Amino acid sequence: MRVFFALWPDPAEQGAFCVWQTALKSLCGGRDMREDTLHATLIFLGEVDVTRLESLKLAAQEVVGDEFEVCFDEARYWRHNHIVYAAPGTVPPQLLKLAKALEQRLIAHRFSFDQRAFKPHVTLLRKAQWVDQALPDMPAVTWHIREFVLVQSAAGGIDANYRVLTRFRLM
Repeated sequence: MRVFFALWPDPAEQGAFCVWQTALKSLCGGRDMREDTLHATLIFLGEVDVTRLESLKLAAQEVVGDEFEVCFDEARYWRHNHIVYAAPGTVPPQLLKLAKALEQRLIAHRFSFDQRAFKPHVTLLRKAQWVDQALPDMPAVTWHIREFVLVQSAAGGIDANYRVLTRFRLM
């Protein structure tokens, strides 16, 4: 099964990101992500054998972290893949610590995954077009992080279909 770990916003936070989508789509065009799929990926694993799912959950349960807030206050554009996304101007150290701790536990449990530099973001629009100037200021979305989740990504038409498999509380 195709899986990843993510931060998953509550409905109010998802709605706040949708306000960004509406404003930015009028500037950049593109296809907006469905509200129920908005998230910030921590680690993308890709295909994992179903028989290793319990071991994957165990690795995540070993991660210890505190609740924290992250403020998404910048709209940005990746030209190479035509994505408009929300990003925090300042990344809280707790978020970096959480991503690193999860990575270490996955390595200890012998999982392979995409080990790119962690760049927290919420994808808002795909197939967008923009120039090399800054996107306009958007109302900040303050997200209180209380947990991270294991998500299954299932193929299905043009849109992503995500299913939260397990939630892992932070203290």
